[in-house]
Amino acid sequence: MSVLTRDEARTRAQLIDVHRYAVALDVTTGSETFDSRTVIHFTARAAGDTFVELKPATLRSLALDGEPLDPAALTGNRYPLTALTPGEHELRVDADMHYSRTGEGMHRFTDPTDGETYLYTQLFMEDVQRVFAAFDQPDLKAVFDVAVTAPENWTVLGNGIATHTGGGRWTLATTPLISTYLVAVAAGPWHSVRTEHAGIPFGLHCRRSLAPHLGEDADELLSLTRACFDRYHEKFTEPYPFDSYDQAFVPEFNAGAMENPGLVTFRDEFIYRSAVTDTERQSRGMVIAHEMAHMWFGDLVTLAWWDDIWLNESFAEYMGYQTLAEATRFTDTWVDFAVGRKPWGYDSDQRPSTHPVAPEPDAVPDTASAMLNFDGISYAKGASALRQLVAWLGEKDFLAGVNRHISRHKYGNATLADFVDSLAAATDRDVHAWAAAWLRTTGVDTLTPRTTATAADWTLTAAHRGSRPHRIAVAAYDHDIVDAGRLVARDRFEIDVPADGDSAPTTLPGRSPALLVLNDGDLSYTKIRLDPASWDTALASLSAVPDPLTRAVVWNAARDMVRDGELVPDVYLDAARNHLPHETDLAVVQGVLAFACGQIADSYTLPEKRHAALATLTALCRDLIRRTEDGNNPGLRLTAVRHFIDVATQPDGIQDWFDSGHVPGGPELDRELRWRVLTRLAVLGAATEKDIAAELARDPSAGGHEGAARCRAALPDPDAKEAAWARLFDGDDLSNYLFTAVAQGFWQPEQADLVADFVPRYFPAAVALAARRGPAIAAAAGRYAFPAHAVDENTLRLGTACLEGDDVHPALRRKLVDQLDDLRRALRVRETSTG
Repeated sequence: MSVLTRDEARTRAQLIDVHRYAVALDVTTGSETFDSRTVIHFTARAAGDTFVELKPATLRSLALDGEPLDPAALTGNRYPLTALTPGEHELRVDADMHYSRTGEGMHRFTDPTDGETYLYTQLFMEDVQRVFAAFDQPDLKAVFDVAVTAPENWTVLGNGIATHTGGGRWTLATTPLISTYLVAVAAGPWHSVRTEHAGIPFGLHCRRSLAPHLGEDADELLSLTRACFDRYHEKFTEPYPFDSYDQAFVPEFNAGAMENPGLVTFRDEFIYRSAVTDTERQSRGMVIAHEMAHMWFGDLVTLAWWDDIWLNESFAEYMGYQTLAEATRFTDTWVDFAVGRKPWGYDSDQRPSTHPVAPEPDAVPDTASAMLNFDGISYAKGASALRQLVAWLGEKDFLAGVNRHISRHKYGNATLADFVDSLAAATDRDVHAWAAAWLRTTGVDTLTPRTTATAADWTLTAAHRGSRPHRIAVAAYDHDIVDAGRLVARDRFEIDVPADGDSAPTTLPGRSPALLVLNDGDLSYTKIRLDPASWDTALASLSAVPDPLTRAVVWNAARDMVRDGELVPDVYLDAARNHLPHETDLAVVQGVLAFACGQIADSYTLPEKRHAALATLTALCRDLIRRTEDGNNPGLRLTAVRHFIDVATQPDGIQDWFDSGHVPGGPELDRELRWRVLTRLAVLGAATEKDIAAELARDPSAGGHEGAARCRAALPDPDAKEAAWARLFDGDDLSNYLFTAVAQGFWQPEQADLVADFVPRYFPAAVALAARRGPAIAAAAGRYAFPAHAVDENTLRLGTACLEGDDVHPALRRKLVDQLDDLRRALRVRETSTG
């Protein structure tokens, strides 16, 4: 299959202008394929040749301006349109198209709970051609008329208001000008909750088996939607540009959500079937706010080519967190961003695969390379850069520039240069220089405090290793004179750090503070270090810092020091053991535990020390469980219970929970916790196939099938491992979610000897699988099926040799590059801890 190059897209956009698509889909023709009929109206500006994209199961017929074309001329995913004459043209295409099981194109899912079938499209980047013929590039916007024929008892959703005209036929209201990748259809016997707000129809939709769970959360979801919708209308001068706002929670969705105009699709795990923490509800709210921001920035104004994907994602990421904090009860969203999201950007930016937030156009020559940039750089780092921009520019000027940009380019396409010009017109600051320093560069800066003191005052200089200017806040804390265990804020001030050197010295009266924190408030994107006295204070009194965002900044500093080999992992675990029992912000607890139980226990700790690390974490979780016995903090208790299960080294305690159906003092073991316990029991050799089958009979839902697949792959038995391996790499029948579940269960640090012979088998098997099954499974094979537990030189050697081949799918190659770099870092951290 040919990928679209930037040069090809530019040439085609110069030749043709696309006006309208009429798309008719018939999803009643069977379970393997559906009918797709497309009429495209376009104009050629001059005589020339071009092509249209489609990936049919069968191409039945084509006609250009009424003249039949030969279907056999299709080459890969391109059909040539030669000798076009200047003027208007009509292209008709009639084809059979394959359903997908990988979350790409038209995904088909049958719910094992009740046997009902659901369809939805995910057309991002280059997958519209899996559903209908198109000139598939973002700057050839058109209006779309879509009709769908579906079973009579189904509901059809789309970008515009859907009308049922009888006989299972639905027509969707004509869209405004949108890009091809933003067209959306969802069909099935949906359960729907509908309302209206500000004259716009709002809807929530999920599969019928989830109806009771949507019912429990519908008020919260609609309240968040209304609040964000109203807040965006206060921020943006352009009104919401589409005729309705539906949010469909769909099965086996690869991303968190997709910003289809008028029909946002979300992974249906956001319809909670088990207990969740308030931080998880906040994260769901952020995704709602993020996707809504795209209606203006991404849909109304769309990138011209994929080098500017940050214009979509960084903006929506920033706006999602900021707007949720402004408009809803979730006022501490930036704490969660700091400790739970921003490290994704830091980690990504220190790998060989890093790239600028806004790469040069030539660095994104085709769609395959563009797909690799949907990462922590485009989301977390980009949002951090925009947050720093707002701190430097001021929110008023920032929003003025944003509104100028939207007004100038609505229903069209725009570039980085357009955006920067709009911002520059709203301020006297040099936004172009800021963009060059922040958006066109890679890597993470580091700021380190240097202090001197006299009897009367103290002086701070922020030593700067890096290349970007920073405007940051600095916080100074002292020990409370009454309670030495408490810290009180003495001062907070702002300093500027130039791009090419250290900050100017700042002198303040009094003695040196007990704790000095650079980047207080987390307004910039930079690693920080603490001076020796501040580090001693942090180790002793971190949980006594009054501001949760400041605590998050300090925890991130400790995390970075571990990853950079400057702090022994055991010290981080001891700090967590000492301070998390007193931590009041749940996002901080979750972020610290995730790093401690994941990267530290599973990668950075030597195998002979792993049991001790797990014992420390078990004791920590037990303390948290005891702290919450009064029932006043169910989210913290749930977090502690989850991690207690995950780090258990003996089955007895969690086996008792499983058998009784509850944790003493709560919570009850709902389906998520039961599968979590059973997976850990399987890893520890305390569960059998009979146990797994019994639990699946108890929970035959899609999530239950994923849980059973995960448990079976985790069994410490050679035959079970061979069976799981065959499911992953020898067959092509697993859906994207079932593939992930099996992969998650397969590799376990406790079973390193058992799976050792599979490590060298992984690399050729993953290459072959990716070639057969395409980008989504290729990425999953690199992310979930990689033997990350095997932190040794042999894995590194095997992986490096694999990358020398020219047959590695780009999506898999990117994941392997990242995994191998993480492995190298883990080896360095282990060396430091033994040095």
